[in-house]
Amino acid sequence: MLSIKRLNTRDDGFKASLRALLAFDATQDDSIENAVTDILKGVRQHGDAALLDYTRRFDRVTAASVAELEITPAALAAALDSLDAAQRQALEAAADRVRRYHERQRAETWTYTEDDGTMLGQKITPLDRVGLYVPGGKAAYPSSVLMNAIPAKVAGVGEVVMVTPTPDGLRNPIVLAAAALGGVDRAWAIGGAQAVAALAFGTDTIAPVDKIVGPGNAYVAAAKRRVFGVVGIDMIAGPSEILIVADGTTPADWVAMDLFSQAEHDELAQAILLCPDAGYLDQVAQAMDRLLPGMPRADIIRTSLANRGGLIQVRDMEEACEIANDIAPEHLEISADEPQRWADLIRHAGALFLGRYSSEALGDYCAGPNHVLPTSRTARFSSPLGVYDFQKRSSLIQVSRDGAQTLGRIAACLAYGEGLQAHAASAEYRLPSTEKT
Repeated sequence: MLSIKRLNTRDDGFKASLRALLAFDATQDDSIENAVTDILKGVRQHGDAALLDYTRRFDRVTAASVAELEITPAALAAALDSLDAAQRQALEAAADRVRRYHERQRAETWTYTEDDGTMLGQKITPLDRVGLYVPGGKAAYPSSVLMNAIPAKVAGVGEVVMVTPTPDGLRNPIVLAAAALGGVDRAWAIGGAQAVAALAFGTDTIAPVDKIVGPGNAYVAAAKRRVFGVVGIDMIAGPSEILIVADGTTPADWVAMDLFSQAEHDELAQAILLCPDAGYLDQVAQAMDRLLPGMPRADIIRTSLANRGGLIQVRDMEEACEIANDIAPEHLEISADEPQRWADLIRHAGALFLGRYSSEALGDYCAGPNHVLPTSRTARFSSPLGVYDFQKRSSLIQVSRDGAQTLGRIAACLAYGEGLQAHAASAEYRLPSTEKT
């Protein structure tokens, strides 16, 4: 029988039990931090030579120059052509849906003019270069390539550069095919913290980028954290999460499998179900016991659900939504007859999946919205990755002669109050000479 915590909001100490369930120890491993520090320093000081050395040591790939590690556009196109028809069609359909969704996010420059002729506004410009980290080797995440590369290209980024490790020279064709469809401009068979360092600092062969996005292991996450400030990053993501708010009307097997879909990511993933119907929670528990033996990643699912999973009985759906806002999950499924009614009560979630047919797995691959989402309760203040992450905003200020008279007096008064005489004088120089101090 599967071990998973059962909680009830009516029980004494429920809040403490929920906090313990949600707790995630993100303590940084000193050995990883020290190793990453050395790698970043090595690439910063020795550039291409360090990249070649680390690639030989960690990926067992030997090259005479970094140029030999480039994956050419022709190789990306060849990988796309190598896919079977069904796989290519699915990848193209996903890319098209992701592109169409993100095109609606593109912001445009705007201005307005005040009565005295002063023009104010905001100028929108894309980043020049973006680096995309993609896990490689046996891991294949073509969906992540699409979710990161396509919004960047829609935003107008001039060059998208992909880095991906190729242990023992293994290049994953579906990842390369996704890069071709996503519009990746250049790609390198380099991974790990050394790839992050190359993107952040640049080498003789690889030009530095403005922002680094994409998932990676603990070394990659530590490297992204350390180079932030030199470049932008998307986020430091924690384990994957799903929270399901259910009214008991969805087949129990569906909800059980939705919980599995996140638990199978890794042992630290979290899957929680909230429902006011105790009998339905029993049905879902029974469905999980029945379905688990058929899962190839059953051991991972079992550990994840035992350590971080939960079936929680709530008083009603309103309370379920209140708890959901406190959890602020990465993925929130509202599996109910009136999903929009309950969605109106939700303020904090990375992505909302409304109704029993909206399984989270569809969002991972092909629904259209981005699957790069805030985790570990950061949905309280963070948003999904989008086109806006690859665009910058510059303020536009063009003050008219008349406007300078009004604004100059205001600015000078405030500047004197702050003791900044040069600021005041700068504003007053635009005033009539009789008003200059």
